[in-house]
Amino acid sequence: MKKNKIGILGGTFDPAHKGHLAISKEAKKRFRLNKIIWAITKKNPFKKKSKENLLIRMRYCKKLTKKINFIEVKFYEDKIKSNKTIDLINHFSKNKKNEIHFLMGADNLISFHRWRQWKMILKKCNIIVFDRYGYKKKSLNSKTYKSLNKRNLKFVNFNKVNISSSQLRKI
Repeated sequence: MKKNKIGILGGTFDPAHKGHLAISKEAKKRFRLNKIIWAITKKNPFKKKSKENLLIRMRYCKKLTKKINFIEVKFYEDKIKSNKTIDLINHFSKNKKNEIHFLMGADNLISFHRWRQWKMILKKCNIIVFDRYGYKKKSLNSKTYKSLNKRNLKFVNFNKVNISSSQLRKI
């Protein structure tokens, strides 16, 4: 049975930027993913309110990815009745043909142990962590990284794009 290799990049995308594009392209190439889904959330449970509303962020993501046929911009929270990563992973895991690869920045790995059912996420999908400026050492020393089965986690060093949504919101 041929696997449908799906990359999921979740977040508020407030705003989306070339760093999101860069890790999506790199993940597709390195891990031979069939598609990448940008799963946009209304609100990050660890942050305050998003600067832009969901509809504006969705439109901007679709505009940014318009010419990239392997990236789909989607909002799943109404469909799965949750904004938790484990519920999104469970949604995609229902189809046994899907092989799930969850994409994240190294900054997220540091606090990943605080995510709902984080150990179950690690069991149900592959985790691809992209290095970010200033986060490599902390992420590799994190509780999550130290307790992981490294077979389903790949730490990717690549030509990083020195940008973040937080920086862009300050402009």
